[in-house]
Amino acid sequence: MRLPSQQKPKATKSASANRLSTPVFSRGNRATQPERPKGARSLASVLEQELNAPVTINENGQRKTVTKLEAAIKQLVKMGLSGDLRALQQLLALYRMLRPIEGEEAPEAPTRETDAQVLQGILKRMQRDAGGDDA
Repeated sequence: MRLPSQQKPKATKSASANRLSTPVFSRGNRATQPERPKGARSLASVLEQELNAPVTINENGQRKTVTKLEAAIKQLVKMGLSGDLRALQQLLALYRMLRPIEGEEAPEAPTRETDAQVLQGILKRMQRDAGGDDA
């Protein structure tokens, strides 16, 4: 037997009606907002702007203005030449990515024929799967 203080409160019609009338996606709910606000810049555009920004460096005793990307590459080369193995590995990996070693074939960009072949394979699998479900 329950005591009056242990009894669950009964839901009133007004409370349940109010709950049903409240929209699930109300105004200002995070679920309804876009991923980023209009006019916000993407990470790629911010990175590109920063890497293309000018910076002044001292090279051979002379001041020179270069982009931050150029300055970073120069620093990576300098560190690699001074014996920093990690910097040398990064530098060589970057170089190989941009200029494949002779005898190695650079990966081919996908062509329309390749895309068509992939799509045909997907369609065949979908048809085979759909046909298998009926049996």
